[in-house]
Amino acid sequence: MALKTLVILAAGIGSRFGGGIKQLEGVDDKGHIIIDYSIHDAVAAGFDKIVFIIRRDIEQDFRAVIGDRIEETLRPLGVEVAYAFQELSDVPAGMESKAEGRTKPWGTGHAVLACDGLITSPFAVINADDYYGRNGFKAAAAFLGNGYGLVGYRLKNTLSDNGGVTRGVCDTEDGALTGIRETKNIVKTADGAAAEGEALDPESLVSMNFWCYPAAFLDELKRGFPVFLAEAEDAAKDEYLLPIIADGMLKAGTPFTVLPTDDKWFGVTYKEDKPAVVESFRKLIAEGVYREDLYSDLG
Repeated sequence: MALKTLVILAAGIGSRFGGGIKQLEGVDDKGHIIIDYSIHDAVAAGFDKIVFIIRRDIEQDFRAVIGDRIEETLRPLGVEVAYAFQELSDVPAGMESKAEGRTKPWGTGHAVLACDGLITSPFAVINADDYYGRNGFKAAAAFLGNGYGLVGYRLKNTLSDNGGVTRGVCDTEDGALTGIRETKNIVKTADGAAAEGEALDPESLVSMNFWCYPAAFLDELKRGFPVFLAEAEDAAKDEYLLPIIADGMLKAGTPFTVLPTDDKWFGVTYKEDKPAVVESFRKLIAEGVYREDLYSDLG
């Protein structure tokens, strides 16, 4: 039985690129993609099961580019690979009408709910198209089994040179998460960062959707999703999102621990980010952080 599971949110890949799956394009000379680096760092940190959440319509491309290769690479290491499928039609019985007029699934909380039956151990959740750095995975692996947690990144380390980004700015007290403020259109400035003209502390911690959960979180999702559907103001657009779920749990008294890291995030938020991402991986390989043959140092 897996002791530490990594869930990778990949159902939304391609949605911001007019159907082109840019996140499945190589970022180094060996053709590795961003997900490869996350999986490498997770396995190195002690994770022993990987669950990909994808859509049925990208399954063939996804397996061809990474899934089959990852299974072959990780099998000798004793790391299990599994798939969950997020489907728009996956709603509780009697609530099927809520999906009428909707064109995409119900958000990240709904995506994790698709893992029901696949997860029996503490687990972490990440985005497919973000590079998180090694230390975040080490912190997550060490924390799993100790309740609810969030790996927090310095705002200054999570900005794009090519436009504004949305981040969950964390309110903390004595290492505990007390709230998350979703802040849109955060841009780099000469002094650090700002959103809608208001300066932000570049050292503040933000969520990059790197969560740590006990297996029982799936029960929380199963309880909460029907409530979300019943209360949705716009069922065609509203989303059941992990940060909103966490905020509700915080208000109800569930503690979350913040696991700070100074790792630098980067990812393909915009098409124009791709060259910078490729250059960042080139530097990491040149500095010896990773080998060109990425997985050769595992085992």
